[in-house]
Amino acid sequence: MEAVTPQEARALVDSVDAFIFDCDGVIWKGDKLIDGVSEALHTLRSLGKIFVFVTNNSRKSRKQYAKKFSKLGLEITEEEIFTSSFAAAMYLKLNNFPTDKKVYVVGEDGIKEELALVGYESIGGPEDGKKSIQLESNFYFEHDKNVGAVIVGLDQYFNYYKLQYSTLCIHENPGCLFIATNRDSSGNLTSLQEWPGAGCMVSSVACAVQREPIVVGKPSTFLMDFLLERYKVDVSRMCMVGDRLDTDILFGQNAGCKTLLVLSGMTSLLALQDPSNKVHPDFYANDLAHFVKLLKQ
Repeated sequence: MEAVTPQEARALVDSVDAFIFDCDGVIWKGDKLIDGVSEALHTLRSLGKIFVFVTNNSRKSRKQYAKKFSKLGLEITEEEIFTSSFAAAMYLKLNNFPTDKKVYVVGEDGIKEELALVGYESIGGPEDGKKSIQLESNFYFEHDKNVGAVIVGLDQYFNYYKLQYSTLCIHENPGCLFIATNRDSSGNLTSLQEWPGAGCMVSSVACAVQREPIVVGKPSTFLMDFLLERYKVDVSRMCMVGDRLDTDILFGQNAGCKTLLVLSGMTSLLALQDPSNKVHPDFYANDLAHFVKLLKQ
């Protein structure tokens, strides 16, 4: 397939009311804004387009991401941000998860903060990254029998303690839910390198419990229900902009959106054009700034 042309870019922008943006690899890499993003967003905003930012990165809450946008000089409100940590909390709330049950978190503060906002008590998280186990014959590992759900997301503090704790909760606590924020294998967590993603932690727990999780982040369309309710925009008039074929573009296709792949993150042109690739976006561009510049040609 060929890169989007100026005529196609203008037609795409005219045909949609809302742009759904991934963050890592589209807006920034790590804590560094991708060149030209600020100007590109300003141009699209001036055309009256609705912005929605949907990220699978669960390390931060929506409030924390709003602060990051502000620090990078972008005026984005908390209401425009949807994270996989938020999705996990909303999944429990919409499914009437009992408030007297606890949630064990294999992940970071973003998940714990979103859970607290909807009234759920959580344990685990970064604090358990400091804990260790003793593989001795008389060592018995205690776990909280009142944990009713285990949520697994990106966790730089992942260890054997958390793996055993989550395994015991899922195996031994009747009806315990196993929820994954996402299954991304890797991501642009810094500006210089790719790093293992939440999928690595999720796969470890899934292997230990021999069970597949409920996935609430992209490419699951769970979050799309919130977007449709909030913005009242038909999916055919939305465009998903992302850097990953297996999450961002698939998310857009599953929901019925138009899709634009940018090559500023995880997916290379070689990977896109590989004959084995089965996920094809409607359009692709080098990056968001390049796409918007085409509007003026």
